[in-house]
Amino acid sequence: MANEKKFVQKITSRNVDFAAWYTDVVKEAKLCDYSGTKGCLNYLPNGYAIWENIQSNLDKRFKETEVQNVYLPILIPESLLNKEKDHIAGFAPEVAWVTHGGEEKLEERFCIRPTSETLFCDLWQKQVKSYRDLPLIWNQWNSVLRWEKTTRPFLRSREFLWQEGHTIHATYEEAEERTKMMFKIYHDFVTEDLAIPLVCGKKTESEKFAGAQDTYTIEAMMHDGKALQSGTSHFFGNGFPDAFNIKYLDKENKLHSVYETSWGMSTRIIGAIIMVHGDDSGLILPPRIAPTQTMIIPIAEHKEGVLEKANELLNKLKKINIRVKLDNSNKTPGFKFAEQEMLGIPTRIEIGPKDIENNQIVIVRRDNREKIIISFDEIEKKLPIILESIQKDMYNNAKKFLDSHLYEANSFDDMKKIAKEKIGFIKAHWCGSEKCEELIKNETDGFGSRCLPLDEQNIENKKCIYCGKEAKHYVVWGKAY
Repeated sequence: MANEKKFVQKITSRNVDFAAWYTDVVKEAKLCDYSGTKGCLNYLPNGYAIWENIQSNLDKRFKETEVQNVYLPILIPESLLNKEKDHIAGFAPEVAWVTHGGEEKLEERFCIRPTSETLFCDLWQKQVKSYRDLPLIWNQWNSVLRWEKTTRPFLRSREFLWQEGHTIHATYEEAEERTKMMFKIYHDFVTEDLAIPLVCGKKTESEKFAGAQDTYTIEAMMHDGKALQSGTSHFFGNGFPDAFNIKYLDKENKLHSVYETSWGMSTRIIGAIIMVHGDDSGLILPPRIAPTQTMIIPIAEHKEGVLEKANELLNKLKKINIRVKLDNSNKTPGFKFAEQEMLGIPTRIEIGPKDIENNQIVIVRRDNREKIIISFDEIEKKLPIILESIQKDMYNNAKKFLDSHLYEANSFDDMKKIAKEKIGFIKAHWCGSEKCEELIKNETDGFGSRCLPLDEQNIENKKCIYCGKEAKHYVVWGKAY
């Protein structure tokens, strides 16, 4: 029991110090650790396994829409990067440069990719000649490097893992449709597989991706009320392709520009899973992406028949594709329970001599700690139902939290009061002026524009929350990571 208490007490309460709680969970659940390379992470097996499942589920969704995976170099020549000036201006402070090859100084610097638009455009310029070559719908799973000044595990690191999709199309309409399609894929993946509710919409001009015409974003609310930008889809129009002279001949042999999109989701989504679902005992992982969906914990395993029955159960569940493990380590049951909760495993199965005698097992849900006693013979039927119930309940509980922390402001005094006294997001009208946008953020201690909701309310006869001029948009405002 002493060991069990020691294990649990390593976590700071999230209501006492949310930042410390987050760091404690990442450390104690052994998700990642800082490396000897300043600002970069070592992804440990527990954390990388979550990323593998995210990658697998998301990649399947991509491929259902004809996305093909590719891989391009990590180094970008400076001359190539400079071809799109708006783009490089947006990334310049974060770019890391390679200046030497061995002992020899390079004639031209290479940047370590912060993103790969320029590489894709350089490749396409050589490949695309005819309308028959289009569209190209490509994605790569890789890492990128951005020289961040301050870092936090998963949320912000210099090197991070992600996927970056890049496509080009013959028409404006087709490219815009792909942009919205990928935006919806992100929305559906995060809400359905990660059980995270979202606020979605377009970014304002000042917040959109460097070089993009439109940026669509999915924003999740963390338990401390802050927003985490969780995935973005960008419509570039033909700015990038024209800079690289990517043209195609149509059926009438006429030359045309192409239209480009880009979209990405990174390992920061693991931070969202932690901060939306976790509690003071550690992680709570949604069953659909949990590396282990159930942990079998034998009780009094030294007694005859207990381990044999536990192994029989293990094999039963493997046959129905449940991701299951058996903990037969030399630890007390209490320690094993606390460890299973820390790791966020959605269910544990307790089985001991009395359970065997009664032909039953005890299933304990991680999300609400409910104990469910079922017949040993019904496990293949009942456990998948329980896991799906956990998935739905986790989403519904997070949605209740989001909805109860969405506020409406009808005056700037009202907005400042909410920002000072509450956590969460604030909905308010805005005139479209970047100066007003900046002043709102400065005078509310960091409540910036998160998005212009796609289901934007009627703005007729509405006034800007700050300057009182005619409103052009209805905006979700919030502090962000």
